Amino acid sequence: MNETWTALLYLAAAVCFIVALKALSSPRTARVGNLVGAAGAVVAVLVVLAAERPERLVWVLAAIAVGGAIGAVAAQRVAMTQMPQMVALFNGVGGAAGALVALLELPEGTSGEPAHLAVTAFTVLVGAVTFSGSLLTFAKLQELVTGRPLIFPGMRWVAAATVGGALATGVWVAATGSVPGAASLAVLALGIGLLLVLPVGGADVPIVISLLNAFSGITVAASGYVLGNTLLIVAGTLVGASGTLLTTMMAEAMGRSLPNILFGAFAGGSTLGGTTESDRPVRSAGPQDVAILLGYSRKVIVAPGYGLAVAQAQHTLRDLTDELERRGIEVVYAIHPVAGRMPGHMNVLLAEADVPYEKLKEMVEVNPEFRTADVALVVGANDVVNPAAHSAPGSPIYGMPILEVANAASVVFLKRSMRPGFAGIENELLYEQKTTLLFGDAKDSLGKLVTAVKAL
Repeated sequence: MNETWTALLYLAAAVCFIVALKALSSPRTARVGNLVGAAGAVVAVLVVLAAERPERLVWVLAAIAVGGAIGAVAAQRVAMTQMPQMVALFNGVGGAAGALVALLELPEGTSGEPAHLAVTAFTVLVGAVTFSGSLLTFAKLQELVTGRPLIFPGMRWVAAATVGGALATGVWVAATGSVPGAASLAVLALGIGLLLVLPVGGADVPIVISLLNAFSGITVAASGYVLGNTLLIVAGTLVGASGTLLTTMMAEAMGRSLPNILFGAFAGGSTLGGTTESDRPVRSAGPQDVAILLGYSRKVIVAPGYGLAVAQAQHTLRDLTDELERRGIEVVYAIHPVAGRMPGHMNVLLAEADVPYEKLKEMVEVNPEFRTADVALVVGANDVVNPAAHSAPGSPIYGMPILEVANAASVVFLKRSMRPGFAGIENELLYEQKTTLLFGDAKDSLGKLVTAVKAL
């Protein structure tokens, strides 16, 4: 394939990626956006295959077959609740691929321009940080290691020394093109990735996932420069820019700065509290009592959280809200930006149950409506409705904007137990007179509510 056709097809693929990213900004067009992006990726891969030498093509096709098989199995088996872990692994694989490409290209670039060597060193650094950080994030979400911030004595000095050593080694690689230096840089960068994620815990983990996603995009863009591939530069820049914007938006949604989220634990703070269940008295009720409260309301606002995803109860929740609407009750869904374990988690979950997008209201839009609601139905959420974000300066979530469910006339919590949420702190709203708790698995509890409401 000649260079003109290669450039034109790469341009077409780049346009597909840009259009796909724009389409993904709305649930109405997200499905089309995915298809457009996939088409662009197919075009890009076919161009590479057409330009590849025959003796290498067998290895390339074998790698695609293995990777495709793994991806197909994962897509079928991974539950919605495990999507954040999957995203973390994808970030890590992207970072590792970029770092490996840079390491393999370095021997050919030792006599190259300083700019080429500097970008190669940068790619190794960011790619290795992304890989180790993403693996640790996966382990935290999968509960292979504790979700609490992990700090050891002198950790800040170890981190500073590791970063300083990596920067010095990076300069060495950029100046000399040393392969042993690049390998040393990769090892130091792996350490930086671990030290970056270890102090982060609780509700801040989704923000780190988004940050590492941005890192993976930057790695791809840098590897595109190393390989002289314009399409990789475009695709990586899109991922890096969108990931950076998303990280900033999530940090703002938490009411904290990104440096505070990443390094706050070094200053003696914590992003995770205790994990034990409280034995304080609460007001609980059975499905029939809660059904009466819901069934004779005028307006119900549902606040979904990670517990809804764990129970896979989105379809049952839709059944309940449909039944309430048949009784003439207004129902809307309140969506917090960081509800769940990743951005947009609740939106995707409810879309699975064909909940009309018009009924999903973002936090800023829905908060004033809680004062007009008869019942706020909290399903599997805790931290994103916890008034401690406003009233407890020492709380890990202090300053985070929340869904103001406490302003509703009555609040109903569907909870499995009194165990704290992901941030590990108690929710004082659970002990107020206006609050009723319905204990049990969310799917089972919602099913009983559907039956009880129908019987009214």
